Amino acid sequence: MALVAVASAVALLGAGATAASPRRDGDWATWQKDAAGSRHNAAEWRITPHNVKNLKLKWAFAYQKSESPVRSQPAIVDGVAYFGGPDGKFYARDARTGAQRWTTDLSGIAPGPRAAVPWDGPAVADGRVYFGDVRGYLYSLDQRTGRVVWAKQVDAHPAATVTSSPIVHDGKVYVGTSSGENADPDPDHSRAYPCCTFRGHVDALDARTGELVWRHYTVPEPKPVGTWPSGATRYEPSGAGVWSSPTIDPRTGTLYVGTGQNYTGSAGDFDTLLALDVRSGAVKWRNQVTKADTWRGLCNDPSPQGWCPGLADGSALDYDIGATPNLFTVNGRTLVGVGQKVGVYHVFDATTGEVVWRRQLGVPLPSGGISGIQWGTSFDGRRLYIATYFAGPGTLFAVDPGTGAVLWETPHPADGCTTGGAADHPDVCTLAHGPAVSSSPGVVYEGSNDGKLRAYSAHTGRVLWTFDTVRDFATVNGLPGRGGAISGGGGGAVISHGMVYVQAGYWPTYPNPGGSVLLAFGL
Repeated sequence: MALVAVASAVALLGAGATAASPRRDGDWATWQKDAAGSRHNAAEWRITPHNVKNLKLKWAFAYQKSESPVRSQPAIVDGVAYFGGPDGKFYARDARTGAQRWTTDLSGIAPGPRAAVPWDGPAVADGRVYFGDVRGYLYSLDQRTGRVVWAKQVDAHPAATVTSSPIVHDGKVYVGTSSGENADPDPDHSRAYPCCTFRGHVDALDARTGELVWRHYTVPEPKPVGTWPSGATRYEPSGAGVWSSPTIDPRTGTLYVGTGQNYTGSAGDFDTLLALDVRSGAVKWRNQVTKADTWRGLCNDPSPQGWCPGLADGSALDYDIGATPNLFTVNGRTLVGVGQKVGVYHVFDATTGEVVWRRQLGVPLPSGGISGIQWGTSFDGRRLYIATYFAGPGTLFAVDPGTGAVLWETPHPADGCTTGGAADHPDVCTLAHGPAVSSSPGVVYEGSNDGKLRAYSAHTGRVLWTFDTVRDFATVNGLPGRGGAISGGGGGAVISHGMVYVQAGYWPTYPNPGGSVLLAFGL
């Protein structure tokens, strides 16, 4: 597709700044990269479209073998990489060499029935490192030593989890909470579990103490409304978990975040982009992109009769917003865009919530939402870069932020499952983009279920560099390590100071006798 010029009036809101303080030095201190959620490092000058093909592996770090996938996208600040592992530990390593700075074992902190596995990417601000775990805890660690300053359980529900990477602004930590209750939470799969009682929410916590400042629930309190076929109590409404990471407009004091689908019932802020006041949590506006979406894992069961509340009315979709919003301006107008699992990218007026444009990029696949836009997109000040997951195949797009016009599109390389380590596992490999997209000047990065990380030309969409991670690695910590699918849930590639970092070992699971790996590349 021919390249279309983008108006010079398009500008990145808060380019190169973190939520805590302006950073234009090339660090990547939050999952979002900056308050606007750009996932773009404008200060990166070492890696260019001309030399990106020369990237080489500089070091690899392996985790102890675990049943959990690797998810925690690293933060790179002041020459140190901060990241969590599927082994229940949080690490600080020298960003250039991989040498150890400190390691914090989370297993002894408020022990419970679930392991304390970091489930999101950290935010580093004001001498602290903030991140969440699979048990619904949020942590604040001393940036220099790894000492736990505080650990707060933001939700005591037995299925609560934090996949939303926190963002720090004006002395507060903002984070969303979701849960595994949308899957089968019954340990013996007897369907005797009294589903569903989880309520999604967005929280603001005091960054210094961890005390709750405000909370916005996405659904009303669940109430018993009858029984399931097993006789277990049935509750409604429930769900609308907040899987994604917030973005903030400091100028207007507005936080933007997307929400998930209902598990039961049909009420609340499900499948919604929320604009909240950062000081109080009050709703400035909301835009619900799907009007009926009640789904949980049992909807995909061969015999869902009576177990899938959304099936009868056709609302068993799982078309939630799991992606992080992007803030940008076009001709002086501030806009907020976000991808949806139906495959649509939506753009709204950031002040009013009015729809500006929508573009269908993925192919809708209901009851699982696997064809659309999963975790996040990138904006480099001129173009939006958006990837689709299972979409026959997944595709990377460059889109005009003012109109939604597709400037170029690059389908997933057809040889992804017939080359590299994935070729030995055709039953596992798929041509799908799970990770969030990242970029630096002239280069776009996206990983795949085929275990490959690729760099694309921001100008044309041509593949400039490919690295296969489905292989064994010699590691700086001496453990056996092997890559796999590029991490989706915890983010994507991080570009900082002439280096590129990525986690490898996500779902789908390739055979691995060792542990998953964090990989660091440089010229």
